[in-house]
Amino acid sequence: MTEIQITEHPEQATAFIRAHVPMAELADFFSSTFSDVMAALQKQGVRPAGPPFGKYYGMPRATVDVEAGFPVAGSIEPAGNVVPGQLPAGRIVQATHVGTFDTLANTYADIETYFAEHKLTPSAVMWENYLADPETEQNSEDARTQICWPVD
Repeated sequence: MTEIQITEHPEQATAFIRAHVPMAELADFFSSTFSDVMAALQKQGVRPAGPPFGKYYGMPRATVDVEAGFPVAGSIEPAGNVVPGQLPAGRIVQATHVGTFDTLANTYADIETYFAEHKLTPSAVMWENYLADPETEQNSEDARTQICWPVD
């Protein structure tokens, strides 16, 4: 069973690119987007304030409405498709998935069970922090994805 907790999340400034992406192209979108956002941050002399994230608007289907980028300590200027944004403040349900992305659905199922058991209503928007990327980890089974799902 996944360890799940409720915590308070402070508002976090971000730099991101948002798009509607077919699920089959999501990994390529993240790869190119993280590179583009990082290049824009470097041009502005801004360093990421944490790991990359993917913020989802609604449950993924054949396509997903997603933004990808990095948290930042302050604000940034828009640069092409890279724009400033935020991860919201408030109460979130949080869990860390250990393993590859193809088993991520198991952790989401545990979180949804947690919502039901605790009579919580999940927000339509949630995000994942990519603490250890399975594409670059020497052992992809050790990759870690932190799931943050606000509670309405």
